[in-house]
Amino acid sequence: MKKLTLSILLLASLSGFAQNPAPAGPQTRAIALTGATIHVGNGQVINNGVILFDKGIITAVGDGNTPTNGAEVINVAGKHVYPSIISPASTVGLQEISAVRATVDFQETGYINPNIRSLIAYNTDSEVIPTIRNNGLLLTQVMPMGGVISGSSSVVQSDAWNWEDAVLKADDGIWLTWPGYFARSFDFEDFSVSLKKSEQRQESINALKATFSDAVAYAALKNPAPKNLKFESMKGLFDGTKNLYIRADYGKDIIEAIKFAKQMGIRKPVIVGGEDAGRVIDFLKENNVAVILGPMHRLPNLQDEDVYLPYKLPGMLQKAGIAVSLSYDGAYWRTRNLPFQAGTAAGFGGIDKEDALKMITSTTAKIMGIDNVVGTLEKGKHATLVVSKGDLLDMRTNVIEHAYIQGRHINLDDKHKRLYHMYREKYGQPDLGK
Repeated sequence: MKKLTLSILLLASLSGFAQNPAPAGPQTRAIALTGATIHVGNGQVINNGVILFDKGIITAVGDGNTPTNGAEVINVAGKHVYPSIISPASTVGLQEISAVRATVDFQETGYINPNIRSLIAYNTDSEVIPTIRNNGLLLTQVMPMGGVISGSSSVVQSDAWNWEDAVLKADDGIWLTWPGYFARSFDFEDFSVSLKKSEQRQESINALKATFSDAVAYAALKNPAPKNLKFESMKGLFDGTKNLYIRADYGKDIIEAIKFAKQMGIRKPVIVGGEDAGRVIDFLKENNVAVILGPMHRLPNLQDEDVYLPYKLPGMLQKAGIAVSLSYDGAYWRTRNLPFQAGTAAGFGGIDKEDALKMITSTTAKIMGIDNVVGTLEKGKHATLVVSKGDLLDMRTNVIEHAYIQGRHINLDDKHKRLYHMYREKYGQPDLGK
């Protein structure tokens, strides 16, 4: 009897731990969202619009006169429909609790690891993933970190049973951390940041030159035997099928890194971080290099810089004709706030909100080479989109009411909501989430 009682209590306690909702099943019938303001993602806005999708593909986008053709009609009048936000340079799904080593899987030992694939480490059961869906982020580029050449990133969907189901584009690019002239150090006693000269810089650059030179020679071989996994993973850099994502912040480092990439025959270098990108705008434009900026909600690097410079930088780059995307560059727990960075860019950068929206949708998709299927709400593309109560770029009105990934209606439950309702009930507070 004691054993039976203990078993019942154990089962009862386990049932109290809520799990992430199961991934949604495939779309079974055509759906038409009607009456909403549709933000296409390319700068176009359709008032009182209609968007139809079937079998996961958008079949029509138009005004209120667009026929629904017998589809299931969902009236979202007064709401806003957006393409999914795409979060680049993220470790969502690669780490759960940063202080618990067993839940962190974005870094491999060693310094030169182009063959490492972040995709196979992507944990679809992460509690973090549903929380970012609730701010409109349905697509994420999961990247490796650590060393000089970290490995390859992949673009994944945020609702899947496993990484094989999640992948949208596998191994889209190799990640390199450029050995800069200076390295930052953080003092935990007074929370100050200081710069010191990088002692291993030249050694690291020599290793990069040797690795890329060997990779170029290997790529020229028709049937290399035996195969070298490191150099096999780098082949796409020289034929333009993969990006080379280069982490660099200071102006001189950005210039040096791009020159190195061009010298080695890299077709598509992309700067990630780019805190000083505003100082080298002409160089970036001349070399047609895209930039994925790091966190904007920060102070400027120098005391004599405009305090709002980080907020203005995206607009400065975009108006100069540079493809610019926004990210939190590895700060996975803040990724959900990415749409509000775009809102800040619109407020301070002299651009409108539709241009700012491009920085987290269509431009990001173009940089990653997935703009043929996502990034904008156009006929023939994936029905990966969200319905928001208000402006997606404003934290006060960003309330996601519906989310679809390839037409699949996503359950928007998450740990944040469960905790909110649990403690609201405990203390008898009104439900402000309605």
